Order: sequence, then C-alpha cells, then structure tokens
Amino acid sequence: MSNSELKDSTFLDGLSGEQLFRHPIGLTYRDFLVLPGYIDFNPSDVDLETRISKNIVLKRPLISSPMDTVTESAMAIAQALQGGMGFIHYNNTIDEQVAHVRKVKRYENGFITEPMTLSPRNTLKDLDDIKDRHGFSSIPITEDGTPRTKLIGIVTNRDVDFESDRTIQLGSVMTKELVTGPVGMTLKEANEKLRATKIGKLPIVDKEGRIISLVTRKDLKKNKDFPDSSKDGQKRLRVGAAVSTLAESRDRVAALYVAGVDVIIVDSAQGNSVYQIEMIKYIKKNFEGLDVIGGNVVTKDQCNSLIEAGVDGLRVGMGPGSICITQETMAVGRAQATAVFMTSLYASKYNIPVIADGGISNIGDIANALAIGASSCMMGSMFAGTSEAPGEYFYENGVRLKKYRGMASLEAMNAGGDKRYFSESQKIKVAQGVSGAVVDKGSITNFVPYLVQGLKLSFQDMGYKNTKDLHEALYSGRLRFERRSESAQLQGSVHGLYSFSNPSMRAE
Repeated sequence: MSNSELKDSTFLDGLSGEQLFRHPIGLTYRDFLVLPGYIDFNPSDVDLETRISKNIVLKRPLISSPMDTVTESAMAIAQALQGGMGFIHYNNTIDEQVAHVRKVKRYENGFITEPMTLSPRNTLKDLDDIKDRHGFSSIPITEDGTPRTKLIGIVTNRDVDFESDRTIQLGSVMTKELVTGPVGMTLKEANEKLRATKIGKLPIVDKEGRIISLVTRKDLKKNKDFPDSSKDGQKRLRVGAAVSTLAESRDRVAALYVAGVDVIIVDSAQGNSVYQIEMIKYIKKNFEGLDVIGGNVVTKDQCNSLIEAGVDGLRVGMGPGSICITQETMAVGRAQATAVFMTSLYASKYNIPVIADGGISNIGDIANALAIGASSCMMGSMFAGTSEAPGEYFYENGVRLKKYRGMASLEAMNAGGDKRYFSESQKIKVAQGVSGAVVDKGSITNFVPYLVQGLKLSFQDMGYKNTKDLHEALYSGRLRFERRSESAQLQGSVHGLYSFSNPSMRAE
C-alpha cells in the first residue's frame, strides 16, 4: 500500500453509501448526514446541471409535481425560467392539458401572455377582488371584458387609488389614450418603447386592436435575464406532462406531442404493472424523439421492468409525500432514502437518471437525495402555496394559505386523480392521500433562487462542484455518511430556546 493510499485509509471516516443502506431498516433523509469534504472552491463555482431523462438536461435539479394544486402553465413557465421544469397534471380534459402545454411553449420571456381583462361595466370592487387574488396592479379594459374584443383602455393604481366609492364603473376612470405595441414586437423594442414613453405597461395588440399580451416595466426588470432557463432546440421553454396508463391516454399523448411537450411521465402510484409497460412501449414506438419517464418505483425489480420497457428516466417514491398515506393505508412502499439509493444504484448501470419524488421539506432533504444518487428532485408541498401554483389564497386564523391535496385524496380522486391508482371502475374508493393547506411562500421567482443558493452551499460543504462528481464519489465509496440517532436528530435541529423564528422556508 502506497503512502497516499495509507493516508486515505487512515482518515477514511464514516460509512460508504453501500454500507449505510445495507442496514435492514429503511432510512429517510433525516436518518443520516453526509460527512464534510475538502473545500477549495466558492459556492458560485458549483454547477447544478443534471439530467431528468436520457436526453433532457436541466440547469437546476428541481421539478414541480404533476398535481392539480401544484403545476399548471404558470408554475411550469416559472420553473423553466429558473432552470428547472414543471409537469402539467392530467386532472383535466385533454384539451385543457394541451392548452397549458401550449402556453408554456409559446411563452416569450418578458411578455405576459393572455393577460386578465375586464369590461368598462365592471366596478372598482371587481378590480379590488382581482388585485387581492392575483396581485395585479393594472388591468386592460376591452369592449366586453374578454380578449376577443377591442382594447379600449387600461386601469392602473394611479387611476383608482383615491376613489372612495368602489361601485364606480371602470369605464369612467380608465385611461383611454393608450400607447400600444404591434404583435411581433421584440422584448428589446418593447423595453425601448417603455423607456421612451415613461409608461409602466405596454399592451401588445393585433391588427384588430385586440390585446395579445402585456409588457410591464416591473416584469422587464424581473425577467431581464434568465441564463439558466430550460429550453428546447427551438429556444422554447421546456415542459413535461403526466398521463395515466388508461387507454384514453394514448389520445392524450398524441395531442400533447403535437403541442410540443418535451417529456411524458406515466403517472402510477405503483409503476411495475403490465399497464404501464404497455404504455411505455406504445409511446416509444409511436412518438419519435419523445422521452418517457416511468414510475413510481422503489425497488430494483421495478426498475428492471421499466428499463426493459424502454424508459428514459425513473420516478422514485411510494408513500413519502406529506399528503400521502399509501404506506399507512396499503402497508406497501419503502422508506424514501433507501428507495432512492437502491434504485439509483441499479439505474446508473443503464445510464438512466432517477427523480426523487416525495419526502422533501427543506434544502437539506434535496441535498441528501442528490448525494445518494438522485439526479433531480420532484416536489409538491415545497412549491404548493406559491403564487404560481393553481388555486386561490384564503385566510385561516390570520394566516394566508392555499389548498394542497394529494392526487389520491377523495377530493382529487373524484376529479379524476384515481386514474393513477387503477381504481377508476370501483364504486368504493379508498383514499391514499389527504387534502390540506400550505402557507403562502410568495413567488417561485424568489423561492427557487433561495433553494439553489442553499444547494450550492451544501455541495461546497460536501466538497464537490457538481452532481456528476458527487455521484462518482458516492459509487466509489469516497463520499461518506453517518447514521443519526433520534437524539442526534434532535440535537441537529433547533433546541433549548424559549422561542425562535424559523427561516428555513423563507426566500429573502
């Protein structure tokens, strides 16, 4: 043994990934820590680029879940701009899901597509309601209140701030002398017009005077540059979509393919089924260039079935989500950290990336998932409650909340979510999820950069600049871990204080 090998062996501490997960009891992300490595780089040097499938590379390992209280077009656009990706849920009609995909693919950075409009007969009270729900500071006014008719005015804060009578109709206070831009105007041209005219909002209209999109000074500042945005070969934002294993999903996939969807997730609670295998084979045979992610899986045997069927990626997790009660109700599943390590170890032999789905509630959980083999993390509760998530805010005990529900909750199943549980024909439905609410987290525009910076700091502490090097260290045994007892977990979190404020979910 050489001196360097002797030194490495002498100072080799903790457990390898294989030793950690050899334990017969399933582990979660909280049951272990990554031991620190050697730091010789700054957090800004960390590159989080990763694959979510064989052919799709993202700059950020963050994905929003295909849940009807998490991902529609607004969320998918925000995720793609930040370097991640969103998967549109299928608790809707084929046309509705396709419309969401098209909104993402047609999105132009800096332009608000399909802006909300009101009519001159609406009142200031209607305007107030929209502002409370969506935070908009200005509303275009059309002849009938829809984009189908001519734009005739715009109402901004300065038009209404000092009006005490909220029953006044918008037609009497709106600005009628409008500065507009033509369809086809570039973002640079729009920016120059805003600067020259010193206005805050620039409606983009077609030849008939109908509003097509809206450019605002605020959004230009916010969207000035997204160098890490996830884009396809035609420079369009990337977006994924979920489908079930039912026969109707063949038509759904065909429509999504025409709309330009980048990747399909075959969404099943238990992915190792003849139904999913047939769907994967059908998609790979009939839709050239369309990547397919299979799941959910938690064992090597499940992985093997879907890899043989032709998947380009695997989604891992069965029962770890905050709103999921599959393990409790069905007595089937696996502890999430053990599931991620075992499936990643197997899938890596076939160059298949793994998406860790569920069980993530903070930055440390994301870092641990990546450290044990995941290429990316899919999250529901982390992104529910943001302004881009579907649904309206409401207040409970003075706290601003949004609804969040599992796709196997009775509420979601009645809306179509039972398609992923092979229970669509059963008269008696057994819930494997619950409905609840999550606290307002603000905008993805602020929240994702916070998560990304935290991940870069974590990678620095581990001593690795990128996911590729981290995984090589994992499988070679150089990345070391340590089990945590319950008392160690308690000591590793806040303790001994009379009161404290938790900053872990804030994006300052």
